[in-house]
Amino acid sequence: RGPRPPRVTVAAVLTAVEGLVIAALGAYELVLGIVGEPDSTRQAVFGGLTVLALAALPLAAAHGLWRQRSWSRGPSMITQILALPVAFAMASAGGVMLPLGLALGAVAAVTLVCILSPSSAEALGVGPGRTA
Repeated sequence: RGPRPPRVTVAAVLTAVEGLVIAALGAYELVLGIVGEPDSTRQAVFGGLTVLALAALPLAAAHGLWRQRSWSRGPSMITQILALPVAFAMASAGGVMLPLGLALGAVAAVTLVCILSPSSAEALGVGPGRTA
């Protein structure tokens, strides 16, 4: 493969940031479940572990994008498509959630634009005219 186009680099970095934020939230929930006083320690710990597991998708996608692997485009797109309604719900809640929701929405939109660009498709070896 040739050099990584800037749009693939941007998509990889933004997808990695999303994965790291998800992992941090999962770790935070897990720690609170262990040392805090949740209604159900089991549910809090399981919730934290689940969120940590969910962070694997964008982190794996970011790694694949960075290495220009064709399989990574789908998981990154799925992450962004799932982030958009979450961003809308956060922004709709108002208060401190408004800027967080707007930031998440902007990251998801920029990442989708980068992933769907023809230069990214070509660099990743996907799109019309490509064979498996």
